[in-house]
Amino acid sequence: MDTRLLLISHASTAAMRAARFPADDPLDARGIAEAGATRVRLSIPDDAAAFVSPAVCARDTALALGLSASVHKGLADMDYGLWHGRCLADLAVEAPQDVAAWTHDPDAAAHGGESFSQLVKRVGQWLDALDDALSEGVPRATDSASSDRTNGTKDRALSAGTGNAQRNTEHVVAITHAPVIRAAIVHALEASPAVFPRIEIAPLSMVELRHSRRGWTWWPASQ
Repeated sequence: MDTRLLLISHASTAAMRAARFPADDPLDARGIAEAGATRVRLSIPDDAAAFVSPAVCARDTALALGLSASVHKGLADMDYGLWHGRCLADLAVEAPQDVAAWTHDPDAAAHGGESFSQLVKRVGQWLDALDDALSEGVPRATDSASSDRTNGTKDRALSAGTGNAQRNTEHVVAITHAPVIRAAIVHALEASPAVFPRIEIAPLSMVELRHSRRGWTWWPASQ
């Protein structure tokens, strides 16, 4: 059976808007409102298995999108080590060489946490073990969201498939973080982690990956 994976980046947090590294911040009122407004445009199949990062902001986003999701540590944000909660502008003054290396070198982890190369490896392991995760009885999107979906949204979700092949596809949705989604794209394309600065993932954007006999592929997301 093929897998269609929809990766959704969590809503913006106050820390993100202040250019601070995350410190497990919850969504504020603005983030919750943005997620709620996004809910109506996302074409998430009602039968999709739902996963979420352990972070509070990701779990808040899942709730705002009407999803009952299973927490999975493989979707956790990058570990920023000593930089958790710190402002990027302050660090650029205190340790400019470390910040410059972190923004360009996928193997750099001056903060003592996780490098982007390490993140790609971790996320790749989650992707490649997704079949095992699906066998654990994870919640489906229909658990809490189907009553709020219009027929038009369902039609869009069905049209995103491939006709009769849609019945042989396992649908998965995962609420996670921009760096994790960037890592997933790099893994799917078997690209060098060095391309990570060239991938931008906005809050509440959706990336679609599909897995078949030829491996993972990156598809245009239907939103």
